[in-house]
Amino acid sequence: MLGPACPVCALPVPGGEVCGACLSAPPAFDATFAAFPYAFPIDRMVQALKYRYRLSVVPFLANALLASGPIEGAGVVLPMPLHVKRLRERGFNQAVELARPLARARGLPLELARVGRVLDVAPQMSLSWRERQSNMRGVFACAGSFDGLHVLVVDDVMTTGATLHALAAVLKQHGASRVTNLVVARTPRMS
Repeated sequence: MLGPACPVCALPVPGGEVCGACLSAPPAFDATFAAFPYAFPIDRMVQALKYRYRLSVVPFLANALLASGPIEGAGVVLPMPLHVKRLRERGFNQAVELARPLARARGLPLELARVGRVLDVAPQMSLSWRERQSNMRGVFACAGSFDGLHVLVVDDVMTTGATLHALAAVLKQHGASRVTNLVVARTPRMS
């Protein structure tokens, strides 16, 4: 489990205060809870789920998500959308598989239709930290309203937060009152 972390971006911070980066350039999302640091053996479990279809790790990871942070007031659970092309290649969306048991356990609706990835861009993991921000511009579109809803976004790994920021910005443009990220693992900031 993670130690004290920034309540906005989940990077380790002494005392668990909001980090300097989030104070100077606040992201579109309001909070992030990460179950684990992105390190062995969690990194291998996430990769097994994402690239080798090991759905057997979902119960463990979903239970860790359930225990990772307070989600009071959430009105809907939104798994990180995949572009249609990537969904066809992979055959499933790992974020949906992680979000499904969480939504069921919390009695929240699982949103699978209102938000989508409309651009197929290079995978974030293939880009530098700087390139990740510009890679996400215009990637998401919303076909409905989230007026007044606290949206709980579920994803597997948060590295720079660029993807989560881009999604949260679209959600807020469509009325979301709050966006909280719930991620399996948080990658530490690299210099």
